[in-house]
Amino acid sequence: MKIKVTSVYVDDQDKALRFYTEVLGFVKKADFSQGPFRWLTVASPEEPDGTELQLALNDNAAAKVYQQAMFQQGQPGAMFYTDDVKGDYERMKARGAEFTMPPTGVTGATIAMLNDTCGNLIQLTQLARYSR
Repeated sequence: MKIKVTSVYVDDQDKALRFYTEVLGFVKKADFSQGPFRWLTVASPEEPDGTELQLALNDNAAAKVYQQAMFQQGQPGAMFYTDDVKGDYERMKARGAEFTMPPTGVTGATIAMLNDTCGNLIQLTQLARYSR
């Protein structure tokens, strides 16, 4: 069994696609519509055939309430791992990303938090390397 797709709710799919590709650096994987429904996913350029992130429109009332509550509580809608959180912070900031938390050391990791401009906070995580 594998995880192939996971979703994050967004309030505007076109805006989300621009942010997730131009600011975060993901690549568009799938984009097709049937009537009012649009299936839109992005993937890591490091693993283009790996797990896809669906940018799902929050047009469902329950999805919208969930998304807004998570944002208000300061909880990330998604977490992405990186080997260079400080470098990614600088790269994304130069592309206009609004960080709510700069790279910060926490137990076992360094994390940063940014606003995806589509209703979510995104956490970047770089795990600490331990030597034995």
